[in-house]
Amino acid sequence: MMRIFLPILSASLLTLSFPNFDLGFLAWVGLVPYFLAIRRKSLGVVLGFSYILGAGFFFGVFFWINSVKGVTLLHYAVLGLYLGLYFPLFGLFFHFISRNTRLPFVITAPSLWIVVEYLRSNAGFAALPMGLLGYTQHQNLSLIQMASFTGIYGVSFIIVLANAAIADLIGHWIEKTERGEPLELTRSPVLRGAVVLAVILILWVAGYTSIPSTISGKSLSLAVVQGNIPQEIKWKREYREQIISKYQALSEEASTLHPRIIVWPEASTPGFILSDHTLLRRMVSIVKRNGAYLLVGSAEYPKFGKKQVKLKSGNTALFLSPEGKILGQYLKIYLIPFGEYVPYEGIIPWPECIVPKGMNSDVAGTEPILFEVDGTKIGTLICSEILFPELGRCMVKKGAGFLVNISNEAWFGKSAYPYQALAVSVVRAVENRVNLVRCTNTGVSGFIDPYGRITARLTNGGEDLFVEGMLTREIHLSSPDTFYTRYGDMFAYACFVYSIGLLAYSGFRKLLVKKAE
Repeated sequence: MMRIFLPILSASLLTLSFPNFDLGFLAWVGLVPYFLAIRRKSLGVVLGFSYILGAGFFFGVFFWINSVKGVTLLHYAVLGLYLGLYFPLFGLFFHFISRNTRLPFVITAPSLWIVVEYLRSNAGFAALPMGLLGYTQHQNLSLIQMASFTGIYGVSFIIVLANAAIADLIGHWIEKTERGEPLELTRSPVLRGAVVLAVILILWVAGYTSIPSTISGKSLSLAVVQGNIPQEIKWKREYREQIISKYQALSEEASTLHPRIIVWPEASTPGFILSDHTLLRRMVSIVKRNGAYLLVGSAEYPKFGKKQVKLKSGNTALFLSPEGKILGQYLKIYLIPFGEYVPYEGIIPWPECIVPKGMNSDVAGTEPILFEVDGTKIGTLICSEILFPELGRCMVKKGAGFLVNISNEAWFGKSAYPYQALAVSVVRAVENRVNLVRCTNTGVSGFIDPYGRITARLTNGGEDLFVEGMLTREIHLSSPDTFYTRYGDMFAYACFVYSIGLLAYSGFRKLLVKKAE
């Protein structure tokens, strides 16, 4: 019965490795107790322990969801219990392979883990690509440089590989101890551990040497404005003047430093700019006074050709020239299920405890739209779109010289979410070797260079959450051209092929045993 505490221990260690705790080194050993708990155990035990690990992990890492107004303990429980189901999927595959082949963890676990992470990240409306193990290493800049080849999944793979090697070595030692035999340093678990350590060191050194001390190239000055507007007043008409005046004052302060572009957060305008002519005139006046391009988050009725959808609005980024002309509009593509839209609306009768009565779905965009300044194209990711690596990659592949993530994280209070989103942003920058600028309503706002270094962070009195201010920096544009940008998640696909091969080999071995009997 004591073994049941091992997956609980793993869930705790992995939770502590993510922000807000940010003890990333724990991820390198976090899975070891779980691996030892399921080693050579029955299918029922493996599935049960896997679910304990999964549910415990997601309850811990996503505890921040309880900060969102309207989210109940039922929603929190449903989320954790659903996401916990992915870990038994790993346990099922692992048990089938290990039972029929006796292959060690280091051979089977890493690729299977990536398969499950990828499935969870691409599960249609139920996808949630947060809490991937690789994000625990966002401060380990030397190691995460490999993401420019493998994406985030390669970093997760290396972490699981290290855990697997340690578990194999401890398992070997336990076997020897039980039989009263000495640990033999020449045996394969020890050699495999040495190889894994060598691989990690090589990747770390290669990453370290690839990071330049300075970045040269074309420069562009940007200012981010953090308004710190309370969520409960953002859309109340009586606060419109207060909100606009605050953003205007911060933008005028930023304009004294002559940025080429000023960025406002997601949904920062208290109204629909394109359909509210009074608000539009006010925005044009602000832009002309500042003499800079303005990238601003709004909510608009999206246009499709010559027709306009008037029943539903969309989460939008607008781009205005210094003369006040609207140069472009990007409509958010990846909407938040049950927050911004109802999946299969009118088809699935969702209970009211999941979908509030009267909730309207936003209109989703259909393609990435890039803005352009002085020959440099800009890709904009709105809020949770930063979580989806394929979208940022697509924008860079289409020619974006850097990415901007505008977000309103007032929803989450002073929780771990803003810091987890920042960790994700670091990896997005490295994957495509581009600068990434974060502009949020309440924090964390700042600048990340193409190698994942947070070069500037908006703070006030040492705090970076729920403070107002502006931050201006000059970014040096690199030439984004990485293996990951060109070919995407090839590493994850290779893990799929390898895992299928393992399953096929295991099935073949099982047939041979049956025939021999």
